[in-house]
Amino acid sequence: MSDPGWVKFSTSGSTAIWSCGGAWTIDHATRLANELGVPPEAKGKAVLIDLAAIDQLDTSGAWLIRRHGNALVAAGFKVETKEGDPDLAALLKRVIETRDVLPAEPPRRNLGDKIAEVGASVESILVESRDLVAFFGALMSALARLTLMPWKLRWNAIFAHLEQTGLNALPIVGMINLLVGVVLAFQGADQLARFGAQTFTINMLGISVLREMAVLLTAIVVAGRSGSAFTAQIGTMQVNEEVDALRTIGLDPMDVLVVPRVLALMVALPLLTFFADMMGLLGGGLMCVALLDISFGQYLSLLNQAISISHFWVGIVKAPFFAALIALIGCFEGLRVSGSAESVGRLTTRSVVEGIFLVIIVDALFSILFSYLGV
Repeated sequence: MSDPGWVKFSTSGSTAIWSCGGAWTIDHATRLANELGVPPEAKGKAVLIDLAAIDQLDTSGAWLIRRHGNALVAAGFKVETKEGDPDLAALLKRVIETRDVLPAEPPRRNLGDKIAEVGASVESILVESRDLVAFFGALMSALARLTLMPWKLRWNAIFAHLEQTGLNALPIVGMINLLVGVVLAFQGADQLARFGAQTFTINMLGISVLREMAVLLTAIVVAGRSGSAFTAQIGTMQVNEEVDALRTIGLDPMDVLVVPRVLALMVALPLLTFFADMMGLLGGGLMCVALLDISFGQYLSLLNQAISISHFWVGIVKAPFFAALIALIGCFEGLRVSGSAESVGRLTTRSVVEGIFLVIIVDALFSILFSYLGV
């Protein structure tokens, strides 16, 4: 084994000598860096860095020698180097010739740059909105074509997606709406008790669940569950060039990939909404029975008096529109994936965010419309 690296300072006439020897490797780099000082006796002398005794050198040791030499030159010393082993000298030369690459200083941002960023974001939103409208037009064209040629409709794919988006989503949809019904009933009863109007908890529960909460929560769950799945599935096919293969053999991806998913979700979401209505009313009923000291039969009787069939249909009517929107965005973002797993993840996240955002916007528009119509 080589001796541990060492450095000794001495003077000879008008020359200050740093003699280096042993193993100048990363194992000894910290200690050697501390020993490479410049004593006062070196002032005004020429410098000789003697490397003849070094028997082992790696890039860490070579860098220490280079740094010490550069520091002496910067301090005004005239530096010479006495090299030893040719192989070690070659490594040292390569390290010395390597230039330090400093990170580029980030450009300073001003108000104009921020305004430009806002403009670029607005432009990106407008371009994507335009492309989404064009995609919706292509979907309508495909649906019209398949209406005239129904034998080309892929029923197996529709039923497969119906199972994935509808039947398999029942547990999570049911659990969420059951718990939301419990929370609504508890909070409503707690607040209305202050006014001696606890019985109106049932009115609040029935109307809010049937008109808004059940369909909205179900749509949000489906957007996160099925909308993301549509984007990930189609996006992976894009990455694997399967979509291009479909076009090559004469199949339209809109007919094969998009239409079955849209139709399946438009059927599944109203059914899920009906199930969510029942679970929300069940959860609220259980809490009302516990808090209001009434039987479940009395709860059903009061619920029947509080709501009408129009409240039920208000929620159900929204479901197909939410479903079409979620499926449209999921498939649209999936077909925009380009060549990498990072793109699949980014656009899958975007499809969920856009789907939930647009569902809430459309729900607000429906509320305004129904209020205007007096429904």
